Amino acid sequence: MKHIDPETLSEIPGRRLGEGERFSFACHPKVSCFNRCCRNLNLFLYPYDVVRLRKNLDVSSDRFLEEFVDVVLRPGSHFPEVLLRMSDNAEKTCPFLTDAGCSVYPDRPDTCRTFPVEQGILYDEKTGKSERIHLFRPPDFCMGQYEAQTWTVASWAEDQEAALHNEMTLAWAEVRRHFQQDPWGSEGPHGPKARMAFMAAYNIDAFREFVFKSSFLKRYKIRPEVQRKCRRSDVALLKLGFEWIAFFLFGVRPSRFRPK
Repeated sequence: MKHIDPETLSEIPGRRLGEGERFSFACHPKVSCFNRCCRNLNLFLYPYDVVRLRKNLDVSSDRFLEEFVDVVLRPGSHFPEVLLRMSDNAEKTCPFLTDAGCSVYPDRPDTCRTFPVEQGILYDEKTGKSERIHLFRPPDFCMGQYEAQTWTVASWAEDQEAALHNEMTLAWAEVRRHFQQDPWGSEGPHGPKARMAFMAAYNIDAFREFVFKSSFLKRYKIRPEVQRKCRRSDVALLKLGFEWIAFFLFGVRPSRFRPK
């Protein structure tokens, strides 16, 4: 999910979708481009994507991050991007693509789930207000955009069971927004603080161990009911991780815990 400057919105390709505005789309094996969009991608993975995919594959977070992603720190950025690593073949296909389609379809990433719609956050620095926007942006080769079935942003999200994915991606985008400033100081983006923040966002197994097996609960007060939710729910734990990153690095007041 991108943060968009209002002054550059008109330069971004795609049709902005207003509330209730309809677009045409359907994807199925009979469209000539079926699965073509699952090749040679810069597919960004958000923290909740990793949580779902590693569970689908029944692997640890460490193994998933080692085998399936590339972590890229772009020049001028203060937090790395996590991209799905394409297969080492001529077409650079998605590693989860099979002849029958997506092998992880129930847990497919938010970007895949929301396609052909892209989400963004329109942030106005002058007012400090942010607005969620949606752009209809199928690639030129996509034949699905010429199908008869029509949707609104809301009906498409409901059909794709995208509500929780969208919620978690939006929550992460709000954390990412803070990284417009450099929080690392002399440590730099590869220091201990940076590694801790990346762990809280992308390694749910390590963060769970950090919360419940280190001195975390001695330093932070977390209500018993929140602790119980975090023990049994990756979603609750990830939300705690987002708040902890914002507090740990930027001093944003948390709601799920407080320092003792």
